[in-house]
Amino acid sequence: MADTVRIYRSLSEARSDFGPCALTIGNFDGVHAGHRRILRRVAAVAEERGLTPSALLFDPHPTRIVAPDRAPRLMTTPEERCVLMGGERIRQALILPFNRDVAALGPEEFIEKILVEALRARVVLVGENFRFGNRAAGTTESLRETGRRLEFDTEVVPAVKIRGREVSSSAIRKALGAGDVYRAGRMLERPFWLQGEVVRGHGIGAKQTVPTLNLRTAAETLPRNGVYVTRTFDLDGAARWPSVTNVGYRPTFGGDELSIESFLLSGPLEGSAPGRIRVEFLRWLREERRFESPEALKAQIFRDVARAQRYLRRVSKM
Repeated sequence: MADTVRIYRSLSEARSDFGPCALTIGNFDGVHAGHRRILRRVAAVAEERGLTPSALLFDPHPTRIVAPDRAPRLMTTPEERCVLMGGERIRQALILPFNRDVAALGPEEFIEKILVEALRARVVLVGENFRFGNRAAGTTESLRETGRRLEFDTEVVPAVKIRGREVSSSAIRKALGAGDVYRAGRMLERPFWLQGEVVRGHGIGAKQTVPTLNLRTAAETLPRNGVYVTRTFDLDGAARWPSVTNVGYRPTFGGDELSIESFLLSGPLEGSAPGRIRVEFLRWLREERRFESPEALKAQIFRDVARAQRYLRRVSKM
């Protein structure tokens, strides 16, 4: 079970009691396998030295300020990242508001004002490709050199590779764009998920095909349009259901708004529909396409259900 992470939202708030700490720094979008290796090392070093395992992340993503045309679509909110970090025994996180003033800090100024004076870092752990400071001029070597002068240790944690390819947030986004949610899940060390509020659909599915739960999410990164084997969780209760989820525009009904609709495989809901859900994407089934009639779509949905049930039975035996 994940530990609760205490979240600080400004340097002034963190300054009083954040340190002394073992600290990692980054964006951590998705909290993938490479991030997890660093976080686990932070927790281990903190335990060895009697420090607090901590993380520094930025909101918005720095590229939104310095190069908005190159800013990535994010998989997770900062708060969701903190929850995932708690699963790796991180105890506290500073979500630092990233603005022009922070972007203008040179590498040494960033280290002195933020890492040392405000957060009292005793050990700083980062990935091999870590860059920081104005124009990303700071490197792992300059971090190490400044650490020697300012009396903190630096540890560079090797990247994680799967089948010879380095795990990264951009690689996960690429897999999701291709509909390969299975590969994305391997890199994340968890299923890729979307979560948010259940909203009313158009009522067409319940009348003409099958009833579904319709998800409205704040996530910026979605998997490729199509049909997937999924699991759906009630975020306000203990219920969970195997499901089939369609991401797309409902072309059979002339839809023009993106929808994320999950059909629950374990029977009708007992009582009212949940208010908030999480949908975990396990496997691609097929592309979304237009059918000649609602009856033809309904028949295809039940074929999708049969394939999903076979897949879920198979993985449950592994």
